[in-house]
Amino acid sequence: MTKKMKRKEFIKSGFTLASSITIGSTLLANNVNIKIVEKEKKLLKNNKTYRPLAITMWDFSWLERRWPGAGYEDFDQILDELKERGYDAVRIDPFPHLVFKDPYRSYNLKPHWNTHDWGSPDYNRVSVEPCLTEFVSKCRDRNLKVALSSWWREDSEKSYQVITSPNMLAKVWLSVLDLLNEKDMIDTIIYVDLTNEWPLDEWTPYKKGLGSWASDESIEWMKTSINILKERYPNLKYTFSFTGEVTEQTKYWGDIKVLDLLEQHIWMVNYNNGEFYDKIDYHYESFDPVGYQKIAKYAEKLYREKSEYWIHGLKEQIINAAAWSKYSKKPLITTECWGLVTYKDWPLLNWDWIMDLCEIGVREAAITGRWVAMATSNFCGPQFVGMWRDIEWNKKLTDIIHNSKVETRLLNSFYSNAK
Repeated sequence: MTKKMKRKEFIKSGFTLASSITIGSTLLANNVNIKIVEKEKKLLKNNKTYRPLAITMWDFSWLERRWPGAGYEDFDQILDELKERGYDAVRIDPFPHLVFKDPYRSYNLKPHWNTHDWGSPDYNRVSVEPCLTEFVSKCRDRNLKVALSSWWREDSEKSYQVITSPNMLAKVWLSVLDLLNEKDMIDTIIYVDLTNEWPLDEWTPYKKGLGSWASDESIEWMKTSINILKERYPNLKYTFSFTGEVTEQTKYWGDIKVLDLLEQHIWMVNYNNGEFYDKIDYHYESFDPVGYQKIAKYAEKLYREKSEYWIHGLKEQIINAAAWSKYSKKPLITTECWGLVTYKDWPLLNWDWIMDLCEIGVREAAITGRWVAMATSNFCGPQFVGMWRDIEWNKKLTDIIHNSKVETRLLNSFYSNAK
């Protein structure tokens, strides 16, 4: 009997021990699970969901076109209108060579042209500061990002001539970044394009004759200048924007490892070695009205006669750019696009076919999943009234951009270090 009781007691005690172990294990597991869930919640809370940016280009117009009726007199108004149309960012020229010399001085600018509506059509006078920090501050207040680029506008003293080497190019740009950093605005900058459409002589007056961006000397300029900037401001993204027809072979042309992203400008008119403009005998006339007379007389007619062909030419370049992005593992940005390079509000110039082409370009680029930022056109500014006033059209296209499915890796790469 005693042995039997002992056995029962043993079994009972064993059961109690097992229960205790089970309960203890369950509590321990539950505590671990609770900690894991809390950690996941914290990660989810801190994790930002990024989307592609709808960006526009306001080049040097933001500073030059401030006379009454020119479009950029009231920063508050135009930035509110930009937000209303669904845009997230704007690409501007901070005039680095003038900032380097003295941002508060007044400079006399020569007209780069008088036929187009970017910038000033005649001699003008500008001071970069305090306009630059005022503009960036107002962008920050509206949660608008700013991309920096430069067309190196010519002033009466040819201040761009200070750039005699890649090191000086970086030094000049550092004067802009240091200024914005001192004003606690550097986090508003989304990327820096050291020279617009590098290395076209037209926009690279400090170093003409480089030819292709893929030349050895060109690549050395890009590498040296960007590496210097990365030492001081490693959290920013850097690139040189390109233009020209994008072919299947473009991706093999040269080493772009130093670039954080591809900023390729794409237009239908560049297809097949610039066939469209060749057919209407247009040559980007800067001071001769005959150029726009040819556009008014021939451009829309030529497009409508062979619209499928020209649309194919646009789509092919977009597909080739996406392939270049995959090959180089670089995210794509396009801020100048999709139909004609040059257009404006003018007699016999209709906006409908230009806007149709822009919508085709946006939709085609969106489905590739390679664009982390995209423009609706290079005419999305208040001076191009025919396009700017159509709020619903702009919202429709910016919605397409926002809803495009871009690879997570590309978005994370583009937004890394973003705040």
